[in-house]
Amino acid sequence: MESGKQLTGTLALAVFTAVLGSLQYGYSLGVINAPQKVIENYYGRTLGVWSERAAVLSENSTEEEEYPEAGRHPAVIMYWSLSVAIFSIGGMLSSFLVGFVGDLRGRVKGMLMVNVFAVAAGLLMGLCKMWKPHIMVISGRAVMGFYCGLTSGLVPMYIGEIAPKAYRGALGTLHQLAIVTGILLSQVLGLDFILGNDAMWPLMLGLSGAPALLQSLLLPLCPESPRYLYIVQGKEQEARKSLLRLKGEYDPTPDLEEMRREKEEADKEPRVSIISLIRSSVYRQQLVVALMMHLSQQFSGINAIFYYSTAIFTRAGVGQPVYATIGVGVINTIFTMVSVALVDKAGRRTLTLVGLGGMCCCAIGMTVGLKLQVCLSGVISFICQQLELNFKPLGSQVAILSACFSTVPCLH
Repeated sequence: MESGKQLTGTLALAVFTAVLGSLQYGYSLGVINAPQKVIENYYGRTLGVWSERAAVLSENSTEEEEYPEAGRHPAVIMYWSLSVAIFSIGGMLSSFLVGFVGDLRGRVKGMLMVNVFAVAAGLLMGLCKMWKPHIMVISGRAVMGFYCGLTSGLVPMYIGEIAPKAYRGALGTLHQLAIVTGILLSQVLGLDFILGNDAMWPLMLGLSGAPALLQSLLLPLCPESPRYLYIVQGKEQEARKSLLRLKGEYDPTPDLEEMRREKEEADKEPRVSIISLIRSSVYRQQLVVALMMHLSQQFSGINAIFYYSTAIFTRAGVGQPVYATIGVGVINTIFTMVSVALVDKAGRRTLTLVGLGGMCCCAIGMTVGLKLQVCLSGVISFICQQLELNFKPLGSQVAILSACFSTVPCLH
């Protein structure tokens, strides 16, 4: 194999360490789903809105009408909804800081710094029974969302910058694969005989911060991104050392020359503010395409599936909704791996159009299915179509966005 293109142990360690953040992101996405009824019951007992007996009977569908307040009290609904939604709000706010954190101290130190949020969030949720559980869980979910918004940007940034060109696609897909693996792991742990029960659910939520501890131990062993060292910091010798650590013994001159040209081109480009970008007619088409690509993913409804699939299957009359949710996670993981093979053969634009069209049809099918109680196949089909669209970081969105913004100057 040609020197400089082989997968070294240091590169494998760096990629594995980075995607631990993606695993944690996926786990945090799915962890709130399976134990919904258990957490709602605990909220209700803590708030004093129903008794222990009512909470137990609320889990029995044949006796639920005797206790109509169980699971339907406005206070419980409000706190449960906040427990779910606050995660996305935290992520939305922190996403604006990804570039700043990544450039402040570097990609490696940036990931190390934000792990403080993950550990703090895990402690808040894991120890929630020591105070007001609804307040502790909501606070922990908000902090975890803030962390995930940062790590979902820092991880693909770091992997994309350290991966050799020959393996950039394969290594880049590990970010998304780790996310769906984390979702599946949370669904399995959410089974009532494992951690999804009244006694263990705080531990299940608290484990959201566990990957951050392992990542914090491994990050000091990982080299900094050579592109960051050269292009952002202007440290050529440090970039050379980083390349040698990542790729083994080879001549790094061609890679350094490429970085030098990129740095010179970036320095020549005029700085454009966000406001100028929005107002300028020159970049309007690229901006609209970029926004629509992201909106089509985020407003597709996939997050509702991850957060509420257990409740959806319950309404649909599925006997074991938790196992149906695990089935969704399995399909999610399988089709992520399938997307790896499809993205370069079928093309980004084709997969995007097929995925969006299929998701639209499946969403209609699920809506009808909720009335007819046959929505399981619709949910699974929806997941399959979503993964064609949601392929990260080298899927249709990134490829199209890169093409659209290939002419846009640097932002400040």
